[in-house]
Amino acid sequence: MLSHVAEGVLTHESDFIQTQATVVLGQAGVLLVDPGITRAEMAALANDLRELGRPVVAAFSTHPDWDHVLWHPSLGEAPRYGTARGAASVTELLAMADWKEQVAEGLPPEYADEIPMELLGLITGLPEGTTHLPWAGPAVRILEHRAHAPGHAALLVEGSGVLVAGDMLSDILMPFLDLQADDPIGDYLAALDLFDSVADGVTAVIPGHGSVGGADEVRPRIAQDRAYVESLRDGRAPDDPRIGPSAPLDWLVDVHDWQVQSLAERG
Repeated sequence: MLSHVAEGVLTHESDFIQTQATVVLGQAGVLLVDPGITRAEMAALANDLRELGRPVVAAFSTHPDWDHVLWHPSLGEAPRYGTARGAASVTELLAMADWKEQVAEGLPPEYADEIPMELLGLITGLPEGTTHLPWAGPAVRILEHRAHAPGHAALLVEGSGVLVAGDMLSDILMPFLDLQADDPIGDYLAALDLFDSVADGVTAVIPGHGSVGGADEVRPRIAQDRAYVESLRDGRAPDDPRIGPSAPLDWLVDVHDWQVQSLAERG
């Protein structure tokens, strides 16, 4: 199931919107980022790691959306981290009596029965200002920002230069803004500036959904996302193939139209 990205970094791609789970090899085991979607996928991933002799010793959720806070018992009981804001957001959801119903509304019908809900969202928020992930492995820098979802963060595996971007820098999804934020456009542009500040050292980018990109794709993806967000800001129709006639996912046009309408209603 696992594909090699760079020295010490592997991925598994789900059938669901090309969701990427990232594995970073450490001395005693692995760091698992955004582990997957279905029970079968996660169980198979756990089996692959056992065959490698690499148990999961730490995990990280890049943000609190349901498809990034899943877990399966076969992956073990390693600490599962997120940013403080991300963890607070999912904890608030889990405190609601109808949280399962709320999550179920957003599940893709064709996968709904295959998605494990039992351990969803059980993540520990790292202290505010934490710059590196606490684990026995390569230094992993936390790049927290305000874009896409509360407490969204990318990870930069410093030794190999791999940027795990969360739900940003995708080749198949245009930017999804956090429309509950005070300044969703400004937040997203600031996050892209943050990515741009580290881009020189990035050897590969792993989006939450879509294809893994090489070093030559990092800045073009930043530029494409920036152009889309700026078009929303300026009230222009974006020239973006991800929502054009050849877009790989036809429902993205509806998401785009919803974002345009929501921003217009905000004034």
